[in-house]
Amino acid sequence: MNIRCETPADYLAISQVNNLAFGRENEAQLIAAIRLSEFYIPELSLIAEIDNIIVGQILFSYIELVSEEKLKALSLAPIAVHPQFQKQGIGSALIQAGLTKAEARGESLVIVLGDPQFYSRFGFIPSINYGIASPFPVPDEVFMVKPLQSYQTKYQGKVIYPPAFHQV
Repeated sequence: MNIRCETPADYLAISQVNNLAFGRENEAQLIAAIRLSEFYIPELSLIAEIDNIIVGQILFSYIELVSEEKLKALSLAPIAVHPQFQKQGIGSALIQAGLTKAEARGESLVIVLGDPQFYSRFGFIPSINYGIASPFPVPDEVFMVKPLQSYQTKYQGKVIYPPAFHQV
């Protein structure tokens, strides 16, 4: 398996993987909208390929964290693996590769809405432990953060997702 940054030539295959993984087009539309926004980070949109076939994708993009000041944090969303390749560690490899790249870029914090049993393996813990509030009415344990090496305690407040996320 090879993990690399996406290129425009990959966009259609990425959409297909997301549509198959989620059984709907919302996530593929989200990715397309983020690509057209100021929140897109090309180096943090990764694909996994096997024999030059795209089988997985992960996107880290900017969101805002608002309290006394407005700060940028990373959102991990979406992550998708083609159904025929699920449960083989591809998603985990994509998350680890993305976290490694985010650390290398000097990012401070990653936020995810997802399964605590899965994401806790990568060091994610409930955001409430860091004074970070979800913008959604979800249980505390599913809205999680992973502080990176550049994390500072000023990263607190309420998460504001960009308009692209309102379509999902």
